[in-house]
Amino acid sequence: MFAYSNQSKAQSTVTATTAGAVIITPIVLSEVTPLHFGVMAVLSGTPGTCVLSSTGVRTATGGVNLSAQTPAATNAAYSVTGQASTTYALTLPGSITVSDGGGSTMTISNLLARFNGVGADAVTSTLSAGGTDSFTVGGTLTVAAGQAAAAYAGTFDVTVAYN
Repeated sequence: MFAYSNQSKAQSTVTATTAGAVIITPIVLSEVTPLHFGVMAVLSGTPGTCVLSSTGVRTATGGVNLSAQTPAATNAAYSVTGQASTTYALTLPGSITVSDGGGSTMTISNLLARFNGVGADAVTSTLSAGGTDSFTVGGTLTVAAGQAAAAYAGTFDVTVAYN
């Protein structure tokens, strides 16, 4: 006598799968020089600006008169180290407030960066084959009419991150 079964055996398969990860050199940002707009005066009735380009050219508008006295204007300058030949992005703040500590403030805006060896302002760059790069930052300082005579200072964050 024959018995017929309608049962089938389940079939399974196993395959070996690989997993992995790559750790790259951390990106490091170091300030070389701080951002400083130098010495200037402003007319009592006329506001203006002091523009410091990313290449270090300083110009004035409105009632701002530039002076050659020290401290001289300097671009913020930074060095970057990390994984060789890897692109990264730069993040600058939208504006910076500087204060004289006594209640008077000014705003720095329109921050722009120029990477080493590049002919235009940008927000991305590529580390060299040696894993290094550098850039400078400039911006526009807005000076009110009759701005209080004082030394102004403030801080701001600059961020670099791999793309």
